[in-house]
Amino acid sequence: MHALRTTLERETGQRAATILQETGFAAGDAFYTGLRDYVKETYGVAKAEALDGQYLSEALSGYLHDAGWGDVSVEQLGSAVLAVDSPNWAESRKGGATYPACHFSTGSFADLFTRLGGSQTAVIEVECRSKGDDRCRFLVGSPETLTTVYERMAAGLSYQQSLGLESDAESP
Repeated sequence: MHALRTTLERETGQRAATILQETGFAAGDAFYTGLRDYVKETYGVAKAEALDGQYLSEALSGYLHDAGWGDVSVEQLGSAVLAVDSPNWAESRKGGATYPACHFSTGSFADLFTRLGGSQTAVIEVECRSKGDDRCRFLVGSPETLTTVYERMAAGLSYQQSLGLESDAESP
């Protein structure tokens, strides 16, 4: 994965992010199929989307860990966004990037959560080990919600402020 990203960045520049994200979205079916099989074997539930929501974090973490992607936890942020966190995400490289760089994963998660939720889902990475953060954090929500978050972040707010989780006065 790291060699692919390095080559794409060298050969295509900023287009590498889009290429990796689109490739990840196309590979989302494999993520979904793997999770579905893991849920069936581990929980006895035929479809991953039929799994009780309280087990989603556990199931996703177990599947992704076993598949070699890393450990994850899932947390509800506010009423409209899920956070998927990983302290050891396989796509990330420790330090060196200016922006979050797990583009393949954002595409894969977008497809996976669209399948699980039954409606179009978007994903943005707001923290990344590749840029020196302690974890990779992916936000999962509707395209409209995450577009608003992105626009507010581009205007200088944190993602927490953008989601109404902290006020401007609470920020450093």
